[in-house]
Amino acid sequence: MIDNKRDLDVVGLGASTIDLIQVVEELPGEELVQRAYETSLQGGGPVATAMVTLARLGSQAAMIDRVGDDWRGSMILEEFAREGVRTEQILVEQGARSSIATVLVRRRDGARTFVFSPGTALELAGEDVDAAFIRRAKILHLNGRHMGACLEAAKQARASGVKVSFDGGAGRYRAELDRLIPLVDICIVARPFAYAFAGMEELQAAAARLLAVGPELVVVTAGEEGCWVFEKGGGFFHQPAFVIGNVVDTTGAGDAFHGAFLYGLVQDFDLPNCARFATAVAGMNTRALGGRRGLPTTAEVREFLLANS
Repeated sequence: MIDNKRDLDVVGLGASTIDLIQVVEELPGEELVQRAYETSLQGGGPVATAMVTLARLGSQAAMIDRVGDDWRGSMILEEFAREGVRTEQILVEQGARSSIATVLVRRRDGARTFVFSPGTALELAGEDVDAAFIRRAKILHLNGRHMGACLEAAKQARASGVKVSFDGGAGRYRAELDRLIPLVDICIVARPFAYAFAGMEELQAAAARLLAVGPELVVVTAGEEGCWVFEKGGGFFHQPAFVIGNVVDTTGAGDAFHGAFLYGLVQDFDLPNCARFATAVAGMNTRALGGRRGLPTTAEVREFLLANS
């Protein structure tokens, strides 16, 4: 399925952010003053965190994006460098502000509220895509941010035999994504995304609708219920979630799942082992605050899986 002769495992195209994460007693529904029990400032963004996941696991990952030349942009680039994610395709726009998100995490159960500021750096367009760089990847991973660039990059990838992976998060479906999904090979989406795309709330039928428009593989994630994996022309199976006894924060769990599933594909895992490995990484990542602090190494995942076999 994956061409392992290329020198980059996965290239991500999406938004890189700075996340300010605070643990609080209550999520605000009205005017409120309260204490933050813990605070973390770290990089975020769905595709960006998937690339950090891959790098932490030992893959060659790179990011395509545009950030500002402010302190946020500098922090984004510095964190990628520490993690080993390649950044030569991240453009820096002079005088622009980079994206930042504020995440409030409820102390007792990990429920979250997000406030997102997209910054002022321009969206990447189709002409910003370096086709030669895309051709170096085994997999291109995107989620529809920088839509013009996503469409061009997906077309370039398809023409070059590079697999295209799509991240459809809960609450992130929009009609313009209907142009992108037919260009996708590996479609990993949250259950609400699948239902919104298909216009129905029945899991197998929604997955079948996604498979019918182009992808060869559809994975539907559902948090504590695990995930379901569907192959075009084949059957499907369910991977239960692992029981994690000390959940701190579920921020980034889905992003970690994406990165880990792609890692499994690049490593030639079969699909059940891809799903099991990715589910373990997603669960392990909930044991620390923020989307990246809890990301495990491959050795740590293997130890976890042995203990939970």
